[in-house]
Amino acid sequence: MYANDGFRELDRRECMRLLTQVPVGRIVHTREALPAVLPVNFALDEGAVVVRTSAASELVRAVDGAVVAFEVDEVDATAQSGWSVVVTGPATVVAEPAEHERLLRTGPRSWVPSPEEVFVRIEPELVTGREVVGGRTVYGLELTAADDRGLSF
Repeated sequence: MYANDGFRELDRRECMRLLTQVPVGRIVHTREALPAVLPVNFALDEGAVVVRTSAASELVRAVDGAVVAFEVDEVDATAQSGWSVVVTGPATVVAEPAEHERLLRTGPRSWVPSPEEVFVRIEPELVTGREVVGGRTVYGLELTAADDRGLSF
């Protein structure tokens, strides 16, 4: 975050609460030395982000043991408001059979089921978030239609 950039910084507790408000996020990982971003549905489990995917997916090979970012957001363009939360931490494929079985019952449901599915757990080492409300900056200035073209989360 940059001081006085027009956004309100969210604390970790608020960020974790907001993670429960949306069903889809984006996992950011490295593919061939470049950033790759994939939308995924997810759930929180014991404070970690959990994604269910095909055991044969490129995602599993790319993220197991790597540090990744996971981002969720919600935006209301009409009200010029919204928030964004980013979780950064190590991703691992759940290998313990009892935990895998538990997540089959309680974890996220895949929107694209496959014959053999695994769970990827992202431990939140760094959690950041920010919010903009009603098209106003921290300076109390109204954003005009021309001003908000440059507005970015």
